[in-house]
Amino acid sequence: KEFIMSLIKTAALAALGYVGYRAYKQSQTTSSNSSNAAFANDQGDASNFSQVRDAGPDAMADSHRKWSKVDQASDESFPASDPPANY
Repeated sequence: KEFIMSLIKTAALAALGYVGYRAYKQSQTTSSNSSNAAFANDQGDASNFSQVRDAGPDAMADSHRKWSKVDQASDESFPASDPPANY
């Protein structure tokens, strides 16, 4: 009888640990997706390890101003160290 009770307690503890682990993993997934302030809604998903967005104002979370050709070329050349050639 003691063996059955300890087995039930162990199973309950394991189930509680599993529920806690799933809640932790869910909170990590939720927080990692909401921390991409520079990305538009369809950019920067969790499978994107390097967190690189597409170039252009459509891929940004807030593109309030109109982009010039220089703005576009500069964004497309990132992370290159040289500035765009058109000025």
